[in-house]
Amino acid sequence: MTELTTVSLVTIVAETALKTRLAKDLKSLGVSGYTVTAANGEGSRNRRAGDVDGGNVMIQCLASRDLSLAIMNHLEAEYFENYAVVAWVSAAEVIRKERYS
Repeated sequence: MTELTTVSLVTIVAETALKTRLAKDLKSLGVSGYTVTAANGEGSRNRRAGDVDGGNVMIQCLASRDLSLAIMNHLEAEYFENYAVVAWVSAAEVIRKERYS
């Protein structure tokens, strides 16, 4: 097997209404691709069921450490204060690291 390389997995959970805007932001920051799935659950801003206000989405992308920091800084500046958005970065092992900005 080819050697694995560590990259950052950025996970964003946000209200569905932000999906298009967040996707556009990620692309403009340099993300080569992302995955969007429906999400629901409960957190510090109470429970958001999937059928209330359009529910939530989870957006995930693989990125370099530098790009993951740029994404988190952007989210902090543009979203965290005014929207129901949570995000985190974790390590992921990949083959073909050149595919992830």
